[in-house]
Amino acid sequence: MAEIDKSLPNTKTTVEIPGQTEIEQSFQEDLQELQNKDVEIIPTEDGGAEVSFDPSVASIAGGEDHYANLAEFLDESILVEIGSDILDQYIDYKASRQDWEMSYTSGLDLLGFKYERRTEPFRGSSGATHPVLAEAVTQFQSQAYRELLPSDGPVRTQIVGKVTREREDQANRVKD
Repeated sequence: MAEIDKSLPNTKTTVEIPGQTEIEQSFQEDLQELQNKDVEIIPTEDGGAEVSFDPSVASIAGGEDHYANLAEFLDESILVEIGSDILDQYIDYKASRQDWEMSYTSGLDLLGFKYERRTEPFRGSSGATHPVLAEAVTQFQSQAYRELLPSDGPVRTQIVGKVTREREDQANRVKD
């Protein structure tokens, strides 16, 4: 053990434990530093303390109701910042889904579903299209659903060779 300690540079073998006065002094310094940072510290009867890091927000009148509208209690500068952030996120979201929206719209066009107000040959004229493609897609989907997800499960087994109890059990485990 001593040889290991010698080989490690900058190690101490003794541990210094600060005294009670050093701990209290360190606590008082931390407390003073917090009070200088616009932090409200309220001592409680049981020897603890309640710390409010932004006393101006916590002391707003009428803010006791949990379901109150926070926008009524926040400063205008904070609301502008939040609104700006939300608008930026919305714009990013719309840009990220632009490809999806275009493919969705073109898919509806290919199916013959166009939602547009017609003005030709006259205003309010019908824009009816033949729904044969939509009907074919719907029929395919319903048939494929039955084949892909049958009521007795998607897996079927067949024993090739001699049928034994062990092979039947194995086939049932595979199916389950």
